[in-house]
Amino acid sequence: MTKSGGIWFRVAAIGLPLALIGGGIVVAQIEGPKRGIAPIASTGDFEVTGVSVNITGKNAFEARQKGWEEAQRLAWAALWRKTHGSAGSTLSDSTLDGIVSAIVVQEEQIGPRRYVAKLGVLFDRARAGQLLGVSGVQRRSAPLLLLPITHNAGAPTLFEQRTSWQRSWAKYRTADSTIDYVRPSGAGGESLLLNAGQIDRRSRIWWRTILDQFGAADVIIPIARIERQWPGGPVIGRFSARYGPDNKFLGSFTLRTASSAGIPAMMDQAVVRMDQLFRTALAAGRLRADASLVLEEEIVDEEDLESENEEMPVEGEADPQLDPPGTPSLDDVVRSIVPEEPQPSPPATPPAQPPRQ
Repeated sequence: MTKSGGIWFRVAAIGLPLALIGGGIVVAQIEGPKRGIAPIASTGDFEVTGVSVNITGKNAFEARQKGWEEAQRLAWAALWRKTHGSAGSTLSDSTLDGIVSAIVVQEEQIGPRRYVAKLGVLFDRARAGQLLGVSGVQRRSAPLLLLPITHNAGAPTLFEQRTSWQRSWAKYRTADSTIDYVRPSGAGGESLLLNAGQIDRRSRIWWRTILDQFGAADVIIPIARIERQWPGGPVIGRFSARYGPDNKFLGSFTLRTASSAGIPAMMDQAVVRMDQLFRTALAAGRLRADASLVLEEEIVDEEDLESENEEMPVEGEADPQLDPPGTPSLDDVVRSIVPEEPQPSPPATPPAQPPRQ
């Protein structure tokens, strides 16, 4: 083997593993762990969550059936109090079966003759709205892009990996909210485009590109900071609401749970309170779309149009500044180059002879 051949062999032996490792890093950055939580389809139904039941029956099936019926009655009473501020009339089980669209099982324990569960009840808006006297039309905000950021162990995370904060926002039903949330799933290339460092960017061109891609007018940023006191001990969650490309502060609150097992429930409660913060800001006029993110068409005043029409020349009238001088003809060019020949003068008339005598 020659000397040059040995050099190329060593270069290939070093470069090939590095190329393979570099390619693996790029693929890992794109694929990585499982990302993305698709948000649920939020319909316009009324929802009551956290309904606790503890019912017994002859068997497990009967106990569960009675538990769901009890949950419907409790949920209707809670919905009436929420709407009117006082206890209302009760409805029969057959009527409730006609207006309930779904039962959501949050937690349940089924025994041979006992049913213990925490349920959510969805009421059809068209049917239940007539009984509640509530109109289905409500004022909503402009579409707002939602970026839920989690600070856990000092590291901010958005869509790089699945978090409890993202999961709570994905399963939150936004139909009853006055905020029009645009919730990305975080799957595919969205995890590269939307990251925790995005909130520190101030470029309006960059933000406008992202907002146009998701069909949003502005951005809201709910932030959750998880602080564990000690392993297996209580967990403190500090939550703050921000909005806009300038990362403006709207409000904050703090929640606490006894252990890490209670973090999902704490996140669900925090989402409800965060939505209330955004609603309050919208009602107070603080949650407005940034004017620098809106491209407005140039509006021409009528006075400017009239002045332009006056300056324009009248049809048929030549404008010396706009109309160039006429192009000379070929004869004019020839005359300017070749001098004209003098025309021959007519012959002189001889003088008349006097008559002879």
